[in-house]
Amino acid sequence: MNSAMTSIERVFTALGHAEPDRVPVFLLVTMHGAKELGLGLREYFSKAEHVVEGQLRLRAKYGHDCLLPFFYGAVEYEAFGGQAVFSDDGPPNAGAPVIRSREDIFALELPDIRRDPRLQMGLEATRRLVEAAAGQVPVVGTVIGPYSLPVMLMGFESYLDLLHDDPLAFERLMVVTSRFCVDWANAQIAAGATAVGCAEPLAAVNLTERGLFMCTGHPVIADTISKIQGAVALSLASGRALGRIDTYVGLGAAALAVSNQESLAELKRQCAGRLPILGNLNGVAMVSWTPEQARQQVRACIQAAAPGGGFVLADTHGEIPFHVADDVLAAIMQAAHEWGRYPIEPCCDV
Repeated sequence: MNSAMTSIERVFTALGHAEPDRVPVFLLVTMHGAKELGLGLREYFSKAEHVVEGQLRLRAKYGHDCLLPFFYGAVEYEAFGGQAVFSDDGPPNAGAPVIRSREDIFALELPDIRRDPRLQMGLEATRRLVEAAAGQVPVVGTVIGPYSLPVMLMGFESYLDLLHDDPLAFERLMVVTSRFCVDWANAQIAAGATAVGCAEPLAAVNLTERGLFMCTGHPVIADTISKIQGAVALSLASGRALGRIDTYVGLGAAALAVSNQESLAELKRQCAGRLPILGNLNGVAMVSWTPEQARQQVRACIQAAAPGGGFVLADTHGEIPFHVADDVLAAIMQAAHEWGRYPIEPCCDV
């Protein structure tokens, strides 16, 4: 039997396609820290020390295997001049498009990370969490991938039209978004982040057909990942992967976050020994789970994907909803400890 490991040892062992002491768990609670501190979300995300304290309290409470200096996805949209829209019970969203015309694409300027207050707060949170982790816990940064960031900047429909009809404007847009993604990811790595999660929902099978993706997104994402000076986990943010695993393997990512809409056992079979996977608890359904339902979902995921290593238990989207109850989060961790200890016998499909 494997002796107890630190979280960072557990994660790196699993990502190396080997079996650690137990299945690592990334409990991606980005907003629950506000509850721990008794703050509204706008106030919580107004200071790095709030996010740091929230993350440390949450890990002390649940004992999961990562710390997240992430604020919210619209931070990157704000860096390009947008205005985020806050709510009381969910992540801030992007407001009006920053890009409203083709001319705006060619006039788009690269944000200066050194001068952006929101991005600097993220880097400050990263440094403080790295110090608190003391080499025992992974600190995982986050970027929106260059292929998907334009959805925030100009809207989904306008961007899809651009993808199909205006290769010159697309190329110019990718120059800016890729450079920003690389710079922002490397700034987090320089601040001490163990790895960076790169959200690329538009790379999913159900959002772009293979031919279009291979001509547009694949080369951009591969080039971007190659320039990031640390490990990158590619997240499809609930998007589907089956039928495109070979293309994701070729991107250079260290892991792939997969969807609850697909067979976890089949995803593991196709990725085994090639690409570690993270997933695939249903964060939307999690809002209405009982603790016992949470336990059974965890057990099913572990039995489907954990044998042999190469698996980290997480939610499928990368951000657990604000309304998921504390007892459900606790049940997830309890079940991981109960059924996630190696060796694990494989079971039926999920």
